[in-house]
Amino acid sequence: MTKKYPIRVALVDDQLLVRSGFRMLINSQIDLEVVAEASNGREAIASSALASADVIPMDVRMPEMDGIETTEFLLSKQPRSGSGPKIIVLTTFDIDEYALSAIQAGASGFLLKDAPPEELLESIRTVYRGDAVIAPSTTRRLLDHVAPMLRRSALPNSAHVTAVDSLTPREREVFELIANGRSNPEIATGLFLSEATVKTHVGHILAKLSARDRVQAVVIAYETGVVTP
Repeated sequence: MTKKYPIRVALVDDQLLVRSGFRMLINSQIDLEVVAEASNGREAIASSALASADVIPMDVRMPEMDGIETTEFLLSKQPRSGSGPKIIVLTTFDIDEYALSAIQAGASGFLLKDAPPEELLESIRTVYRGDAVIAPSTTRRLLDHVAPMLRRSALPNSAHVTAVDSLTPREREVFELIANGRSNPEIATGLFLSEATVKTHVGHILAKLSARDRVQAVVIAYETGVVTP
């Protein structure tokens, strides 16, 4: 069996104790490795090692350059293939509109800093795979809280509304299940499809919505009223 390279993780947080704790936890896993650290956004964008990471857990509230601005900058430098780092926003607040702003800027989800260690580890692996919304219960609480604001921001003829309207009936079914936190295997079982077929539908949906990943698709679903609290 060939050795798999570990998932490369970069930590961005202004609290040294937080970074140290995360580093020890992550490096204790055979499939994960911390390759870079930064104490704020300015350090992060200046780090070539950080740019080569696979996943970046990043504090949303930092001095000098916060997690929202840093997320926007890092993702703007990625190739169109989206092959650059994926970002998990870390927050101390369950209902944090900063975290929503970071998700809208392109982060792949968010996680509470006091989440159980195994949830952080699984979130890194899940975001790396790109096949599920992370911390679904926490993300759902945040989106439920801000859903009215999201819907108000969606004009009837907005690009997102038009994109949702362009989905085929089957794609719409899959989209609604994604928005309700279902994984590909769960969608396949529920719709009596193969996982390969579901994966194809998900790819088409993300392309039509111009969504980077499933988290972005869920935000669009709330924004356009496809799902409601």
